[in-house]
Amino acid sequence: MAAHRSASEELRLELLVRDVARLLRRRFEQSAQEHGLSLTRAQCFALVHVAREPGLSQARLAHLMDVEPIALSRLIDRLEADTLLERRLDPRDRRVWRLYLTDEAAPILKRIRHIGAAVRGRALTNVAPPAADALLGILQQLRSNLSATTPALALDTSDGGESPLAAQGGRAS
Repeated sequence: MAAHRSASEELRLELLVRDVARLLRRRFEQSAQEHGLSLTRAQCFALVHVAREPGLSQARLAHLMDVEPIALSRLIDRLEADTLLERRLDPRDRRVWRLYLTDEAAPILKRIRHIGAAVRGRALTNVAPPAADALLGILQQLRSNLSATTPALALDTSDGGESPLAAQGGRAS
């Protein structure tokens, strides 16, 4: 059982993770621009996901990127126009588009990976390798905990106050 944490500690975790993610995105975008990469971070993210999973469906990619399918469709249109990605109809389900990188994407993907490695290196400066490994393990566990399909989260009302959801009429903001 986890030790009791104060609300300020829990908020600190959320804010710190959000701030680090924002700074990683900012540094990636700055570095990409400095190195002449004319793609947006979202376009880079899409290419990396398709490289990891050739034949990924548009619907799955939209889910992974946490964007609406229509927004992703426009992004894919742009990558297709730049001849970096192609859509192919799924032979088993004609309603599903599968995504594949083109040969032209290979050097771009290599640049994306180099930029990503440089940003990660900067982020982990002065962090000992065992601590970096532990951090990655903890973040993977947090992701697993939050991704698990479970019943609604239990709320701690041991402080005698009203639960945050009850105070908002039962809805999360």
